[in-house]
Amino acid sequence: MNLKNYSIPFTLLFVVLAIDQYVKFYIKNHFYLGEEISVAGEWFKLHFTENYGMAFGLEFGGKTGKIFLTVFRIIFVGVIGYYIKTLIDKQTKSWYIYGWILIVAGALGNIVDSVFYGVYFGYDSWFHGRVVDMLYFPIIQTTIPESWPFWAGEEFEFFRPVFNIADAAISIGFVIILLLQKSVTEAENQQLHEAPPAEQEAQEEAN
Repeated sequence: MNLKNYSIPFTLLFVVLAIDQYVKFYIKNHFYLGEEISVAGEWFKLHFTENYGMAFGLEFGGKTGKIFLTVFRIIFVGVIGYYIKTLIDKQTKSWYIYGWILIVAGALGNIVDSVFYGVYFGYDSWFHGRVVDMLYFPIIQTTIPESWPFWAGEEFEFFRPVFNIADAAISIGFVIILLLQKSVTEAENQQLHEAPPAEQEAQEEAN
């Protein structure tokens, strides 16, 4: 294993996780729940909220669902971590690897909240911490015209969910993977066809 190949991915993982936790700790210690301040006019605000569930403030099955979701995230991180190792060893495109690193970093960021925050901040037990959210982008705020056949006269807002750095990292990583998936698959297929027969059999057995 060439440790040099792991230096940038691990650095990216650490930086994203550190920024995520720093921002969460700052918000948790300097804002009261529900406090909101404007960062850039009316379209970018810091709004302190907490949730028990999934990304972007979504909920999932109460306290039992909370434990299930956290355990699932931990298993997911382990599986994806091993997958990233195989990508690095195969010298897959760097940005494709970084996409998966961002997803793992985001998952770890929310795992830290879920596992430790309840005990650390003294409001609940292990695995029942609330995920801290603060990024709010109400870019469009309008009323749907009365002439529209659906939701006429109702208030419309985009983007409504409040999220955090970890959620953003997961979303960005997912987009990077989608954009590069085809080229990575094609490169792997080409490499498989160009490999000597004995090497092809070994790669097929490994897959």
